[in-house]
Amino acid sequence: MRRICLTLPTNRACAATIAAVGEEADHAAERFGVEVRLLILDSSGEETFGEHAEVVRTARRAPNVITHHLGEAEQRDFLRRVIHRSGVLKPELMLDLMLPAGVSYGACTNRAFLIAASLGCVSVHRRDSDSTYQVLDGETVFPVHHELASLGRTAADAAGGVSETVLDPEHAPKPVVMVGSSFVGELSVDIGEMAELDRDIHHDVVSLWAPGHWSDERKRELVDESFRGAGTTPFTGDHSTLTRVDPMRVDMCNISFLHEVYERVPLPPATDTIGSDYFLMHLVHDGTLPGVLHNRNIVNYYTPERRTDAGFMAYQLRLTKFFLSMLYFNFIYERMAAAGASLIDDEYHVRPEAVAELARRSAGADRAENVRRLEVLERSYRRLGGRYAEFAGVLAARGERLLEEAQADIEDFALLTEAWQPLVRASRSIATIGPGTSTGVHRPIR
Repeated sequence: MRRICLTLPTNRACAATIAAVGEEADHAAERFGVEVRLLILDSSGEETFGEHAEVVRTARRAPNVITHHLGEAEQRDFLRRVIHRSGVLKPELMLDLMLPAGVSYGACTNRAFLIAASLGCVSVHRRDSDSTYQVLDGETVFPVHHELASLGRTAADAAGGVSETVLDPEHAPKPVVMVGSSFVGELSVDIGEMAELDRDIHHDVVSLWAPGHWSDERKRELVDESFRGAGTTPFTGDHSTLTRVDPMRVDMCNISFLHEVYERVPLPPATDTIGSDYFLMHLVHDGTLPGVLHNRNIVNYYTPERRTDAGFMAYQLRLTKFFLSMLYFNFIYERMAAAGASLIDDEYHVRPEAVAELARRSAGADRAENVRRLEVLERSYRRLGGRYAEFAGVLAARGERLLEEAQADIEDFALLTEAWQPLVRASRSIATIGPGTSTGVHRPIR
């Protein structure tokens, strides 16, 4: 029986989301005849973890749904054993990259990838704790429906199960390695207030995403479509396209990958950096691998914590580090686009050595562009006043350190990529929680 991993990483209270994702797991098992490992990676506090555990304990899941609810202690224990067995260099650094003290969107998903390998899953399907599902005529709209219909099939075979195909015939023998969609609702990045306060400043800030050499017109186009997802139009019926999926059209709250991708290249483990988990989308697209883009968009919403002053400051820091990371990722993306099919081998597997080399080369990029980014951010935030001006002071005090962190983050990504396949092999060799076990307590993977 095909075994998949439906994963929900969280560090906040999200009992309702856990229940809803559990229902998606049931849908997958009942409609597609797969075994679903529902993996909840829970970094929340003890009280919240207990609430989540109660949801897991009392749920009546479909027969082929097995839930693994793991706190950070269990995750750390698993990682220590994997790292030890892998024999990789710098084991303590590897542990820090896989389970850092700070928030890391890439690291939490990397943990899901390794655990999925340990569980024998052939794909990972990721959801987020600050999102929910659309409903049409009383039926919940589950993205896994499209994911399981196409993922792992050759493009030639998948073509009969989608609404349309926009893919050159030369890609027909390649496997569909990614299926995803986007979101509706609130912006994925909390910059709506900025746009309301000053459209020009909003443009100046968001355009920092782009490479410095882009034209003003191209930057304006990027700003206009950034962080909006699929807008606000509700779901009215299915549509799916077999294509090389544009990374701008999918979101990590609504994504699935075949193991052939994530078992070869990890996500960047940068801390406190939004967007650090989007790398594989670019690799799949630029590597000329097929995917399916569908329209079962998830609903994105803001948690109350984002509205607090502390939440605001933390989020603006993550946004700043995202802009600084783009010095390195734009370098990599442009060269991956030029490399095209040379990023994969004759069996259509992505080549980790090519990714690691580009990451290492990018680390030598001239920081002048990032110095300018910090100057624009500090000036723009001061002009906005209020708590934005307060954050400008943070940037002034921490600017040099942030420049160092951005470069160190890409160097860490290169290092982790080089170590990734030994870590995956070690994960496969470690026995995990046995079939039929549902965990609702802090129980280590065995």
